[in-house]
Amino acid sequence: QVQLVESGGGLVQAGGSLRLSCAASGRTFSSYAMGWFRQAPGKEREFVARISRGGGATYYADSVKGRFTISRDNAKNTVYLQMNTLKPEDTAVYYCAADQLYSGSAYDVKTYEYWGQGTQVTVSS
Repeated sequence: QVQLVESGGGLVQAGGSLRLSCAASGRTFSSYAMGWFRQAPGKEREFVARISRGGGATYYADSVKGRFTISRDNAKNTVYLQMNTLKPEDTAVYYCAADQLYSGSAYDVKTYEYWGQGTQVTVSS
């Protein structure tokens, strides 16, 4: 069982930056791949980024590639999402998620067994 808590969301102007954090409970954080997803009102939850267990491999949605960076600090049981050059279309609730089983697609919501409560990111124009 893993508990995930996101923080760092807020209101920012277009072109600005935010850094999201996701703190995980438990002793086995380093055994999970971690992902970030987002969900805008009335839309499906969509993949944003993923990082492998040791942090050596990262994956990004085309819509955020070059602007967002996912990273992790296993000693702190924390995964981060640095978001730069934010656009109004980035507005959404952002969720972190943990993949323990490594049994599905990196981009699929169903792949991830544990989810945080979400943090709101609003980008104004």
